[in-house]
Amino acid sequence: MSKYEAVVVFTATGTEEATQGLVEKFKALIEANGTLESVDEWGKRHLAYEINDETEGYYVVFNFDCGTEFPAEFERIAGITDGVLRSLVVKN
Repeated sequence: MSKYEAVVVFTATGTEEATQGLVEKFKALIEANGTLESVDEWGKRHLAYEINDETEGYYVVFNFDCGTEFPAEFERIAGITDGVLRSLVVKN
């Protein structure tokens, strides 16, 4: 098991309930495949550049322990999930 940090930028144009639903979805995904240590919701912030014609995003940082195969699966799921603008997983 290794320590990882994932930063996910969700779309800020949706409702607050939809955004919280996405956060809960990724929490459950991490808990099913590893140990979730912390979730730090940075909230709505201005993007450095437009992504899909959006200027704001909702930032969330997940810290977790998991096996070496899961980060690639996390990135794959984040990439195909509607409402996710960008994601990045790094090993701590």
